[in-house]
Amino acid sequence: MDFKGRRFWWLIPGGLPLTFVLLLGIWWQSLHPAWAQSSNLNTTPPSTPVRLVFIHHSVGEGWLADYSGNLIGWLNAHNYFVSDTYYGWGPPYNPDDPADTSTIGDHTDIGYWYDWFLGGRRDIFLAELYSTNHLTTGEGSNSIPQPAGDNTMVLFKSCFISGYLITGNPSDPPRQSSSGNPNPIWSVSSGNPEYTVSNIKGMYRDLLAYFAAHQDKLFILITTPPSSYDDPELTRSSAERLRAINTWLVHHWLDSYPYNNVAVFDYYNVLTSNGGNFAINDLGADSGNHHRLRNVMVQHVVGLNNNYSAYCEASDSHPDGAGHQKAAAEFVPLLNVVYNAWKGAGARPFFMGRSPETEPARQLLLLD
Repeated sequence: MDFKGRRFWWLIPGGLPLTFVLLLGIWWQSLHPAWAQSSNLNTTPPSTPVRLVFIHHSVGEGWLADYSGNLIGWLNAHNYFVSDTYYGWGPPYNPDDPADTSTIGDHTDIGYWYDWFLGGRRDIFLAELYSTNHLTTGEGSNSIPQPAGDNTMVLFKSCFISGYLITGNPSDPPRQSSSGNPNPIWSVSSGNPEYTVSNIKGMYRDLLAYFAAHQDKLFILITTPPSSYDDPELTRSSAERLRAINTWLVHHWLDSYPYNNVAVFDYYNVLTSNGGNFAINDLGADSGNHHRLRNVMVQHVVGLNNNYSAYCEASDSHPDGAGHQKAAAEFVPLLNVVYNAWKGAGARPFFMGRSPETEPARQLLLLD
């Protein structure tokens, strides 16, 4: 399917005139400097190479690969040295079961983030994750030297299959989990009826306990990507619920999290608009769907009502290179902002896990 964006503006709910909204925004920024991020966000790349590891499967492979998205080239150009995990990487997932020959690298469904960061074998998995310099064959190679020490930045992403079957209401809040009241999707693969909006949001909230205790690391969640409209495994209502979850992640995941070592990039949203067909992206366009840095401010733009990938051929939900290239170009400048906030060298951005505490205006779609 081909998708074209619609124009996006700042608009107060209720349809107040655009000129009034802009003037109100200027007045509000003069009273509330936290809203005006442009003078505080630091977009400078690290001055020396930094070690980064990316947990992913085949979609992430295409994003990293120099023949497709070339994310590895973008990251190297900004002084990030890249390692990754893939199918078959790492320690055995369940060595107590002789019939289970899988490794932790085989497990990236949303429920499996429990095993990576909270489960009984997490220290074994993470010791190898932080030290690995593995890079999947075929993705290219790093053009900068490997720094000493461990990986200090962790990117992690589930595949589109985690969005195939999601139940519940899009507005459901995250469930509260504990050892006495475990989340039903802990250690559970996608396709399970327990993959509800509430349980998935709760899974991401659960992870914050580990992240808060390890502020020497920077954790970046890459949202679960969209599926093709023609993917036979996808239910239509699940596509809507996945968008709702990812939007919640961008605006509210970190509402009560006090530290700067966690952020989210809405890879899903970026892949839901194109430049006219799946082989042409809309990088830099005013219209369409984006998660980007523009005028030294973070924009999370939903200018097109579409819950499916705009970069797929037929039923294959793996994004085309054009979509990967758009995602790489929008992601890396935001990564610089997050890195500097983590290091105390710049402001913490909005729309990467948090929204302003008080919003005089909201980012809504104004149809042409």
